[in-house]
Amino acid sequence: PAPMGQYPGKIYLTNCPSNWAMFVSMLIASQMEPTFARRVYPCFDEPAMKATFSIRIIHDPSFVALSNMPAIDVSEVKDENGSLWTVSTFNTSLKMSTYLTAFVICDFDYVSRTERGNEIRIWARKEAVKNGYVDYALNITGPIFSFLEDILNVSYPLPKTDLVALPDFGAGGMENWGLMIFQEASLMNLPSDEFTSRKAMIALIVSHEVGHQWFGNLVTMKWWNDLWLNEGLASYFEFVFFLQDKIFYAHVIQPVLKEDSEIARSLSESEDKIKGSFSLMSLFDNITYSKLYKLLALLVVFIEPPWILMLLFVSSQSYLKEFSFSNANQDDLWTHIQMVVDAQDEVQLPAPVKQIMDSWTCQNGFPVLTLNLTTGTVTQEQFFNKNNRKSTDSYNNTWIIPISWMRNGSSQALTWLDKSSEMFPEMQVSESDYDWILLNVNLSGYYRVNYDQLNLKRLARLLENDPKAIPAVSRFQLLDDVFALTDFGYVPIETALELTKYLAREDELFIWNVVLLNLIPEDSESTLKNHEVYPLLKKYLLKRMLPIYHYYAGFIRQNADALEDDYFAQAYLEKLLATACWLGLQDCLDLSSELYAKWRDNPEYKIPFLIRRTVCCYGVAVGSDKEWNFAWEMYNHTDSIKEDEDILLYAMSCAKESWLLYREAITMLLESAKLENIERRKLLVKIASWLEKNIDD
Repeated sequence: PAPMGQYPGKIYLTNCPSNWAMFVSMLIASQMEPTFARRVYPCFDEPAMKATFSIRIIHDPSFVALSNMPAIDVSEVKDENGSLWTVSTFNTSLKMSTYLTAFVICDFDYVSRTERGNEIRIWARKEAVKNGYVDYALNITGPIFSFLEDILNVSYPLPKTDLVALPDFGAGGMENWGLMIFQEASLMNLPSDEFTSRKAMIALIVSHEVGHQWFGNLVTMKWWNDLWLNEGLASYFEFVFFLQDKIFYAHVIQPVLKEDSEIARSLSESEDKIKGSFSLMSLFDNITYSKLYKLLALLVVFIEPPWILMLLFVSSQSYLKEFSFSNANQDDLWTHIQMVVDAQDEVQLPAPVKQIMDSWTCQNGFPVLTLNLTTGTVTQEQFFNKNNRKSTDSYNNTWIIPISWMRNGSSQALTWLDKSSEMFPEMQVSESDYDWILLNVNLSGYYRVNYDQLNLKRLARLLENDPKAIPAVSRFQLLDDVFALTDFGYVPIETALELTKYLAREDELFIWNVVLLNLIPEDSESTLKNHEVYPLLKKYLLKRMLPIYHYYAGFIRQNADALEDDYFAQAYLEKLLATACWLGLQDCLDLSSELYAKWRDNPEYKIPFLIRRTVCCYGVAVGSDKEWNFAWEMYNHTDSIKEDEDILLYAMSCAKESWLLYREAITMLLESAKLENIERRKLLVKIASWLEKNIDD
């Protein structure tokens, strides 16, 4: 399933929320992955024990029954009490694993289209279908199927595909063959919704589950220890078509690096380590879903783009054809990639594919590379939290690492590090302040980089003089790495802060976002504001934020619609605006008041969704009881959607008057984040000390 918070469960028997009761009273939907088919019917519930399934469901006549295959007969039968029941009989399935069997019993409606003989139906609440909420999902699903059929050169083997939007589901989506199940939020888009990133999210989740029709359903891992073969390959082809590199690095690589540094497990676990369904459920994490994508990119980072497509697509084609309706393990995938590598003469690997990839999939975590500019020595070690290291901990892993790098803005030939330390004479620099080196260009490798102080000073100076000399993704990586190195005890916080001096010249929102998330964590805002660091942080950041703030504030005031298709504005502008208001920037507070007043005067007016949360919060915060009362009135509107309700609840908690906060038990909704962590307090003292010395730079 898509990684949206999986819960072990068998059958979802759903009573819908009260405001939906007029549409649906009850439905039944199954979730068999990983080991719940055995609770529904007797079976050998193992992924390698594939079989064909003949399914018949007896159900209430007012409901429709769906399963993996098309219904071949619908008849009626009376029970012993004379009550009439419908019998839905489905065609025998293709050979598949038990966890992919599925059924849904509902009174939903659907929209449909046929793509290359594949009848695609999107099922949802009747009112949602009528209002066009699933039209976007219908429009993209067929082209995704066609795209994957073309690049994989393997036709989709089923005659139909149903996608069902459930009001309540424990995962983002589930790839059951021919009957995919989703959360409503993963499949529905309001026609009036200007929130572009919602469409991107729907496209990603749908493409992930469609990718599983080949990687997971047609070819399945032999056992759950290789779950990442299913999820990682589906994730790879999910991102091949839909994402730009900046979105990928900010939304996928940054989170998975963070999680991979905290979870002590390898991507591929041995079978004897996984005991019972609890351990199986723990495999459904970010490591399983996202790490393989980056590792596949790592494997081909040294190959020119046409060869990348050939390597991955051709090897995937042969892999799918050999193991169709069967099972595979990771060595089978490496074998097929090796076959393609061996069939060309353009590039040579430093070791067999299996040896390279096993160093990444069979070991915990990932490396951090440390570069010494004076000697040109690059050292690798496992990235771990030095603040929490125990004397008995052992970190002796070694990876085979491709290093992409540039010197003084010029790309250099890729090199490999396959031992704990190696000297590269070409990475020694002169005494010139303008001689600098950047490793892991555009985050092409799955590792962090720790530079010596000499290179960091030169990079900081370069950023202040000419930030565009470093590619945007590499600027993002440089800052993300240095803050992570600070958190884990490799470098002092002052080192990270030195690299932020240039930010007045930074115009990329996703780079600003990584800085703000590290300097002003959302769970620490209330404590930070009462700390001695706040006035210093305010002066330091506002001085640097003003250029990018005024750029986007101009759009918001004059033509907010122009930002509707700007994914980065949709994803990151909220944090920038919220920080500006939190720091007390008067123009930001005025802007929030203006837009909120405009909404109060005309409830039909829509505050741009990408900043609605912040505008409502500060519209109430700087207002009086009239602004709070309006938020309460809109919250109680019968037609308000859940997202708006959440925004309005948050906004009411922003009120400054305590008597307003007590009304209607709003105190229960106040953010309660408090900075109890002593280490965090110590860090704030260091930040304050550095800011006092550098505030006017």
